Amino acid sequence: MAEGSKTNPQGVERLGYLGLGLMGTPMSRRLLNTGHQITVWNRSEGKTAALVEAGARRAATPRDLMESSDIVFMCVTDAAAVEEVIFGPDSISTAPGAGKLVVDFSSIHPDAARDLATRLLAANGAGWIDAPVSGGTKGAEEGTLAIMAGGKAGDIERVRPYVLAMARRFTHMGPTGAGQTTKLCNQVIVGCAMAVLAEATRLAVNAGIDANRLPEALAGGFADSIPLQLFVPRMVQGIHSPPLGHIATMLKDLDTVADVAQTTSTPVPMASLAGQLFRLAKAARGADADALEIYKLSAGSAELSSAK
Repeated sequence: MAEGSKTNPQGVERLGYLGLGLMGTPMSRRLLNTGHQITVWNRSEGKTAALVEAGARRAATPRDLMESSDIVFMCVTDAAAVEEVIFGPDSISTAPGAGKLVVDFSSIHPDAARDLATRLLAANGAGWIDAPVSGGTKGAEEGTLAIMAGGKAGDIERVRPYVLAMARRFTHMGPTGAGQTTKLCNQVIVGCAMAVLAEATRLAVNAGIDANRLPEALAGGFADSIPLQLFVPRMVQGIHSPPLGHIATMLKDLDTVADVAQTTSTPVPMASLAGQLFRLAKAARGADADALEIYKLSAGSAELSSAK
């Protein structure tokens, strides 16, 4: 059973958080810092230690987490990982779920979200909100994430106060799966932006101007954006730890875009090209490399060798 304790002075719902990776750990910490009672679980138990020290309770299994919580937040790698914690041994679906909600911050296929929601409701009566996030680790740490959600309106409003402890914006986009579809639209923009900014930055470097000054020079113009201001300095200066996101994650999302685009007869030539560039980056830099290392694809051979 869960160990440790934290008294919630507001007497509100018990919260659980499952999956303490790059996003889950800072998001969980924000819940703790705003005084919420929270139980945590992670496949690698060591990642729970700092949060337990800060006042969280540690669950022994996903089932234990579900039993100890009214609302379970979750952020794991992909649909296979979601399937495992929802329907595997000692999983969420094996605990009573009537009146409870699972809020999935993972980025998965919209069809997978709808399937998981239907199966979980049938298994134990728990509701489902698909709520993928945008804003990266910086947004998770600062509580400035944008979260797009699919599910029932009443469920969205029930979790809103807790989500807004972790995010700046929480938008209900429609029924189950709508959050995941909105995240794919986000990833079309972000993935293409990373590829285009890498190209512009390499042009600046090769042409002999100070690429570090591009964000300053372009601020306020039509080319200005949060990605310009955040990504370009990290590309130029080789700042990749901690990563803003992994190459494999971006590639997974762009591959999902391609699948949904085919199903809906939507042309996505720019997103398809970005996907192929990230596939090259995965081969060159590795699946767990920072997505911004796409910039290194255009490096000269000597520079690329020294950057490894």
